[in-house]
Amino acid sequence: MIRNWLAFFAVGLCGVIALAQSKSIQQASAAANGSAQSWIAISNGYAKLLTDVTFQHHPEAGSQQGLSKYDDRIGQPSLADEDRERAETEAVLVKLKAAAAEKQQKEVAEDLQIMIGRVQLNFKMQDYERAHEVPFINASQVVFGGLHSLLDVQTPEERRPAAVVRIREYAGIEPGYIALTEILKQRVKEQMAKPGVIYPAQVQIETEMARNSNYLDGIASLMEKYKLTGWQEPYSTLKRQLVDYDEWVRETVLPKARPDFRMPREKYELALQNYGIDIPPDQIAVMAHQAFTEIQGEMKGIAVRIAKERNLPSSDYRDVMRELKKQQLVGDAILPFYENRLKQIEKIIVAQQIVSMPDRPAQIRIATAAETAQQPAPHMDAPPFLHNTGERGAFILPLNIPAGPGQPASEKYDDFTFDAAAWTITAHEARPGHELQFDAMLEHGVSVARVRYAFNSTNVEGWGLYSEYLIKPYMPLEGQLVSLDYRLLRAARAFLDPELQSGKITTGDAYRVLQDDVVSSHAFAEEEVERYTYRAPGQANSYFYGYTKLIALREDTEKALAAKGVKFDQKKFHDFILAQGLLPPDLMRQAVMGEFVPAQK
Repeated sequence: MIRNWLAFFAVGLCGVIALAQSKSIQQASAAANGSAQSWIAISNGYAKLLTDVTFQHHPEAGSQQGLSKYDDRIGQPSLADEDRERAETEAVLVKLKAAAAEKQQKEVAEDLQIMIGRVQLNFKMQDYERAHEVPFINASQVVFGGLHSLLDVQTPEERRPAAVVRIREYAGIEPGYIALTEILKQRVKEQMAKPGVIYPAQVQIETEMARNSNYLDGIASLMEKYKLTGWQEPYSTLKRQLVDYDEWVRETVLPKARPDFRMPREKYELALQNYGIDIPPDQIAVMAHQAFTEIQGEMKGIAVRIAKERNLPSSDYRDVMRELKKQQLVGDAILPFYENRLKQIEKIIVAQQIVSMPDRPAQIRIATAAETAQQPAPHMDAPPFLHNTGERGAFILPLNIPAGPGQPASEKYDDFTFDAAAWTITAHEARPGHELQFDAMLEHGVSVARVRYAFNSTNVEGWGLYSEYLIKPYMPLEGQLVSLDYRLLRAARAFLDPELQSGKITTGDAYRVLQDDVVSSHAFAEEEVERYTYRAPGQANSYFYGYTKLIALREDTEKALAAKGVKFDQKKFHDFILAQGLLPPDLMRQAVMGEFVPAQK
């Protein structure tokens, strides 16, 4: 999973958030094409029309992408500001449509359609939310996100003092700014005044607010870590505002919250589109059930071999998984173990000619408590693409989830910190997975449209799961079993998510599948159920769907090349896939069949 990536394309009451032109990408692209006036430069010029609007209204997003001129500014997400942004974006959309009607280079024409489609979908989601929903806006999480990018370990030191300015702005102390909590209260009140609106789920509000102390403590810890000055007094004011805001939510919104987490069908289908899934939820559930049974069959055979080698009392894959999970890594041993596992995988990639390797090393680190609250699963923090000064993506490994309602504070994951699991997790998040995806874009250059506006979770997470598939044959048996177990999890997601949302199954059913059949810890199962019910309904389906699309594309490519009498070269195939940027599956298939296959001899 990529932390906060999807948020850049979500449309909520804070408006349409997109991304701007990448100086680093454009420079790399110009070098690759021999001219700054390549199709990429032309496409990026159109993208800049959108991103200029975005960063005017959401400066935190620009700052996160390395544009320091936005560091000392924050967004003020009032209804009036959102209306202005919508009008400005609609004016840009008119220009994009006019450009698309003109004769353009093929790639530019494709990029224009990508951007137009993305904006139109964003508008649909925004219109739905405005018409039908009272939002739950977690102010503490918003503030932490706005400060964290400035206080990241890779952020240049001279940029960090701007975090103090932002604290003053979030608190409404700085001239020209209204306290963020007051703006958010007003937005919620505006929606509550509308007839027939849908309130947020009770479980979402209760669970998320129970974790807000992690954000508040995390902000103070980062300020102290980087020895910033002048932040204590304004932070005291801001902290009081955030605590008061949570109490206001409990008194005003929580009593009207829905006991049922399920989304209306229209909302769920929009979510699936946003994540790149273009088939009905019932159809993907049927596919996933079939895959789940097939994967279990494959796991049984490997579990028998492991049980025999280890002289285990049971050869049931569930019991073998539980035995493997007993070998937990602890404390300071975790990070070096993962770093060494990455080196082992990199040797496999080179020896088996799987994909071209970046010149620079990958980064892995342990998450802080606040980062874990924000994203309680292993994930890749993407690097800035707009103004990258050497920052790299980082594989973040959280160790436990903050306690939620009814969960013992002592309960921790056992899913990520044992030997056999490190194979598949590292392959997914680092190499040949997400980290390599992003490095390839940084080092070789693609258009902004193909980095950001063509992005969907199906393509990104599909590549991550496909990366596990690529490394699995070279893992020891224990690693192969866990890799299949993680593939089993992705299939489970693709039927649990839609069936929970439709009401076909209950959360109790989901827990049984996750804990009994997938052999997840309760903490991990709880995170998964939160994901399907309110954190990001629809998103979890994208791993399985994207993987099936890539496998089908690979098989069809092999057949097409065989018909030409050409041997399939997986390294060339994978390098081509990564060179396209974050294209959705339909455009990726067009590129492979229309460009890659004809070029192979």
